[in-house]
Amino acid sequence: MPYVTRHTIIPPLLIALASCASFSPSANQATVIQNAAPTQLTDTSRALTSLPPPKGRITVSVYNIKDQTGQYKPSPSNGFSTAVMQGATAVLVKALIDSKWFIPLEREGLQNLLTERKIIRAHKGVKDLEELAAASLIIEGSIIAYDTNVRTGGAGARYLGIGGSKQYREDQVTVNLRAINVKNGRILQSVNSTKTILSRQFDTGIFGYIRFGKLLEIESGYSYNEPAQLCVMDAIEAALIQLIYEGIVSGTWQLKNPDDISSPIFTTYRKKGGSAKHSSS
Repeated sequence: MPYVTRHTIIPPLLIALASCASFSPSANQATVIQNAAPTQLTDTSRALTSLPPPKGRITVSVYNIKDQTGQYKPSPSNGFSTAVMQGATAVLVKALIDSKWFIPLEREGLQNLLTERKIIRAHKGVKDLEELAAASLIIEGSIIAYDTNVRTGGAGARYLGIGGSKQYREDQVTVNLRAINVKNGRILQSVNSTKTILSRQFDTGIFGYIRFGKLLEIESGYSYNEPAQLCVMDAIEAALIQLIYEGIVSGTWQLKNPDDISSPIFTTYRKKGGSAKHSSS
């Protein structure tokens, strides 16, 4: 009598798995070249660019947004690679411009700017260059925390050697921003923003005998890791919105139209109780 356990249902499943594999995100990774594109906009980015206008834009200086987490990528990644991006200063400068509330001044590359001004004076004989603008505020900040495995979980099932599993993991990055009065050094506002980083993994597999003495084992799956740099950008933008909102409430700066305090964007942050906690996945 022939061996007829479950090999009759395996071929359709093999076809299904092969189809899934052929359309997986990395199937043609070696042959497909993707063109560069602008960084994708998040809901926070859209909210930042849609803020009600201020009574007047504020000149601010941004020196350096530091990574104070002390976290490095886990093995097998390079042990010297940090877990979060090191370009937070550039992200904050862009966010300040996009908000249309601030006029950021060049400070991180100030020495380069001064050198170019000296060259203009020396070679072109220009002695009455416009004076460099002074800032009313300094926006300081840092990436203060990167917590891994804040929450993990998953589920799976297998019957007659056929099944699959799904796992997920959540990490968190926390950013601090503060506005400082240049004249007296007083910290006017200080906010924190937290963003969740979500990772998912899905696996399917078959394990069984197709005929006596011949074992078949097939596995397929994919994983998705939310880019950490996008999460840092999202957290910085959320913190900046909260900074602007708290500054309006405290009278540090003003809206062009005071009634705009009821804007849906500000209402969202007011409902969060002023904690400036922004979490999305």
